[in-house]
Amino acid sequence: MATVHAVEGLFADTPNGPRLLGSRCATCSAPYFPKSPVCHNPECTESKIEDAEFGPTGKLWGFTFQVFPPPPPAKYDEPFKPYPMGFIDLDDGLRVLGQVSIEDLTKVAVDMPVEMVIEPLFHDEDGNEVVTWKFKPS
Repeated sequence: MATVHAVEGLFADTPNGPRLLGSRCATCSAPYFPKSPVCHNPECTESKIEDAEFGPTGKLWGFTFQVFPPPPPAKYDEPFKPYPMGFIDLDDGLRVLGQVSIEDLTKVAVDMPVEMVIEPLFHDEDGNEVVTWKFKPS
């Protein structure tokens, strides 16, 4: 069995650790995830988009709990376990949505420092481990 990415091209385990793969405007520094071919900042004077990596550290801006199994096409391993979904303010200026990987759901808190990790999301019908980015307390 193999490990496969839930979506190719959105994240990678780089030599510097897990990173989200996006872009940034070299003119105005606006971050984009996923990658954008142009800058969408209306105040930007010149759209110069460059590849960028984001992460791995930040703070939890806000969160909610996924307490019931999501409907198809979402996939998960049985039995379903509730988990937090959070908006993370990464230290390099990007706000991104991701699962918060934590055992004790009562420990989730706004402004909690977090670090990006690549962890299993589910196992597919062939037994492959499908992974995605998540954030764990740091």
